[in-house]
Amino acid sequence: MTFDRQDHEFMARAIQLARKGLYTTDPNPRVGCVLVNKGEIVGEGWHRKAGEPHAERIAIADAGEKARGATAYVTLEPCCHHGKTPPCTEGLLEAGVSRVIAAMQDPNPLVAGKGLAMLAEQGVATASGLLQSDAQKLNPGFIKRMKTGLPWVRCKLAMSLDGHTAMASGESVWITGEDARRDVQRLRARSSAVVTGIGTVLADDPSLNVRLSPEDLPGVETPDYFRQPWRVVLDSSLRIPEDAKLLSLPGPVCLIHSHGDQDKAARLASRGIHLQQMPDGVDLPLVMKFLAEREINEVLIEAGPTLAGAAMQAGLIDELIIYMAPHLMGHNARGLFHLSGLEKMADRIDLKIQDIRSVGKDFRITAAPAGE
Repeated sequence: MTFDRQDHEFMARAIQLARKGLYTTDPNPRVGCVLVNKGEIVGEGWHRKAGEPHAERIAIADAGEKARGATAYVTLEPCCHHGKTPPCTEGLLEAGVSRVIAAMQDPNPLVAGKGLAMLAEQGVATASGLLQSDAQKLNPGFIKRMKTGLPWVRCKLAMSLDGHTAMASGESVWITGEDARRDVQRLRARSSAVVTGIGTVLADDPSLNVRLSPEDLPGVETPDYFRQPWRVVLDSSLRIPEDAKLLSLPGPVCLIHSHGDQDKAARLASRGIHLQQMPDGVDLPLVMKFLAEREINEVLIEAGPTLAGAAMQAGLIDELIIYMAPHLMGHNARGLFHLSGLEKMADRIDLKIQDIRSVGKDFRITAAPAGE
């Protein structure tokens, strides 16, 4: 099927709608749908929250009888299986839609081409691939989890212009300005889990929660639409203080450990804190697999140079978000990563710079491992 200018415009609108679910759909993908009849938009919808109607059914309800004979532009292949809601393929057929264009096929093995095939078998014209790369950017975590059994991993770091994250004393509050810190809050808000190490907890006593109001998060129509991400602490010997700030805040907390005081573990568990034991040691790839098995799509690592370096050398980081502040901290200050074994220029880890933009007085650099 050849796509014309209007097809591109309508799919672009569907992608715009899907972005409204950036902070609310987890663990489901962000999906938008536009119904068009005789060149005019007659219905629109986006998926708002897991358990609620999918984008296609909302658009159908918006269109009413005008859905009959319409073309559906949807950012992800319509589902064809029963989950918390009925299949969207059934809804599209019942509404009498004549054509369905999906930006991309669903990577979920339960769908993976079956939704479009089912519609085609019933006489609906189908196609996919329109603005596919834009649609993929909506759901990197969902796509990766479905394809590999691992989440999409971002690592957030803040540094001075000379590449340091803390003074030699360990002092690091605040490297960046208020605008950059608000930007980090939005990164947390779109993440399924925020992961840190016990060293960061002991040094900084962070909250690691989202402290923005719904008005600051587009698409969060009411407070109950938003959920705090998991706060995950890698703490092999269970050294976390029982009065640590992050343990007392709303939202799920998970402590991943290998050994430690069992009485302390019992007290923590009695407070509703999830403890996951890895008897053979806290292994980062296994941690990510564990999180993916619990439908964690996007992980944000906020940690010091030891954990950041270990994640990088384990090949787990998909995306680096580095905030660079316009000041110098001196040669004795602490660096971004602890990376062992890099002795020669040939050992360097190559990165691809994907985006650089100003955020207040600071710069935000988005990069990815060059092999990605």
